[in-house]
Amino acid sequence: MSKLRHVALIVSDPEASAAFYEKAFGMTRCGTARRGIYMTDGTMNLALLKKEGEKERLGVFHFGMWVEDLDEAEKAIQGAGGSYLTGRPTSPNSFYEAKYRDPDGIVFDVTHTGWAGAKQ
Repeated sequence: MSKLRHVALIVSDPEASAAFYEKAFGMTRCGTARRGIYMTDGTMNLALLKKEGEKERLGVFHFGMWVEDLDEAEKAIQGAGGSYLTGRPTSPNSFYEAKYRDPDGIVFDVTHTGWAGAKQ
């Protein structure tokens, strides 16, 4: 079965976005593109691409991050300039996630219990 390993985001400033993902999630830079920066967590690749032209819109619908501790992740996200949007798991057995926005307003999910069918 194929596994998702790459998500591309259109951002206003790839350097600022790279700094956010380094600080909030410990991601590392793994390359550059003509118009951006590639980041990795060791499994997934995240391309941070500079917005070009009026027809391009910032972001994607959303993406998900699986973390060890939701409370610690929230502190790191907010410390890096992100903001809480909505949601919180209601039970220890829940696959529900919390939603946040990065400094560009791009929505992402954070979970400490994962998603049904996903592998940590």
